[in-house]
Amino acid sequence: MRKNPLSRRARPSRTDGFVLLEALVALMIFAFGILGIIGLQAAMTKTQTNAKFRADASYMAQQLIGTMWTDVTNLSSYQTSSCAGYARCADWAGQLSEKLPSPGYAVTVDAATGEVTININWSAPNEEQHNYVATTQIKL
Repeated sequence: MRKNPLSRRARPSRTDGFVLLEALVALMIFAFGILGIIGLQAAMTKTQTNAKFRADASYMAQQLIGTMWTDVTNLSSYQTSSCAGYARCADWAGQLSEKLPSPGYAVTVDAATGEVTININWSAPNEEQHNYVATTQIKL
């Protein structure tokens, strides 16, 4: 008597479903990889934004120093206390608020030595406060 070839398949084999299990494991590994790439992208964007803010703060400090070099006779007008009343300094402060989030600044001028210190700080949302300090000597 001959056996039917289909009857052999009626009983489950030990390898049934193994391909499905391999596919699920591969899908899980792929998902973890994608999550890692998304996390890396988020960290890279945050770092890039912080670097831009630092570069902007440096640029703004150098811009004010350049303005002060061209206006040596009114050097004391750039002090933090009188900056808002002096047009050139007030314009600079307005540009600073356009470039940095929640900016603050302090400008000190030593009239005897011509030493100028510019302290710029800012705070990005959900981050700590950052600070940039530039010091230079302007000959009177």
